[in-house]
Amino acid sequence: MSSPTVPNPVEVAQRKRILLLAKRAIDILGAGLAIILLSPTFLVVALLIKLHDRGPVILRRRMVGNKGEFRMLKFRSMCLNADEVLRRDPALWREYQKNFKLDQDPRITPVGRVIRRYSLDELPQLFNVLRGDMSLVGPRSITHEELGKYGDFRQLLQTVKPGLSGYWQTEGRSRVSYEERVSMDVYYIRNWSLLLDLKILLKTPLVVLRADGAC
Repeated sequence: MSSPTVPNPVEVAQRKRILLLAKRAIDILGAGLAIILLSPTFLVVALLIKLHDRGPVILRRRMVGNKGEFRMLKFRSMCLNADEVLRRDPALWREYQKNFKLDQDPRITPVGRVIRRYSLDELPQLFNVLRGDMSLVGPRSITHEELGKYGDFRQLLQTVKPGLSGYWQTEGRSRVSYEERVSMDVYYIRNWSLLLDLKILLKTPLVVLRADGAC
């Protein structure tokens, strides 16, 4: 009986590098094409936000990536004094600290509710993908404060780029608990493949159009 073949570490590392280069190529091509095709949507959303309260259109949040923190771009969906509204209400602040979201968030503007329902607020993250901060598919982006929720998996999370879409975004979204989100992110990282990314990418438009489990 022949002994099982032991994988060559060098060949495994080379194969992984090739797969990651392919993933990066897909990110660049996909994000670039999406920005071009969706440019009218960018303009309409930006105009609606600006007309609502004359405030800034883009929100920049410090998020955790595989190379440290970066500025993630989003269309602003909240009122101008969103942080103040949250901190001056102890009950809201306690609820937010549980899962870093609110079921009934009073800070979200009427325009914000619409663009969040269809994930239009996340379109500027396509530029993060082009810059290499994010990937089209990956675990969800989180702040430094949320890392504690990942416990023993916090280092694993920081080995990959966060995704514009991902396993949690297409399979769970706001329907699942934070602990389940963590499990979904860990599952994606440990089982990553280009085929899994492709399946998620193909499923994403349907989930978005259905507003399935939208926050």
